[in-house]
Amino acid sequence: MLVLATSLGAGKACAQAPETETQTPSPVIVPPVGKNQTQERVQVHRFWDKKNDWLFAGVGAARTLDYFSTLNMRRRGDQEILLTNDLVDNHAAFAIVEAAGTGVSIGASYLFHRYGHHKLERWTSIVHFGLATSGAVRNYCLKTAHPGTGP
Repeated sequence: MLVLATSLGAGKACAQAPETETQTPSPVIVPPVGKNQTQERVQVHRFWDKKNDWLFAGVGAARTLDYFSTLNMRRRGDQEILLTNDLVDNHAAFAIVEAAGTGVSIGASYLFHRYGHHKLERWTSIVHFGLATSGAVRNYCLKTAHPGTGP
């Protein structure tokens, strides 16, 4: 069945036109100058605009929430999955890791902004905010680990 369908369609489709036919060049459509430039100006924005300010503040808040939820989880006796417990138990080092995560997120957003990927610039912060918040909520929802008692 598949062979029959491809053989019927193969006669109608050609990759190249025969040499005897003259091909007319396709017309080039030039958009009006004023209209296109105003649309481009609307899409371009400053990096430190109000929307990015709120997104970066959200990422920082989510990372702060993750910091405190992880410390709470460790106090209750649970183990950290992504980092070593020694790093999490060193509060200053763990705070630096959380701040660095926020900085890396802002840096990635800047690179997307710099090279014209404005949707990815915004989505970097949105996804980071969502993942950090869901991780913090998960940490608070874990049951307290009770040490086993021996016989």
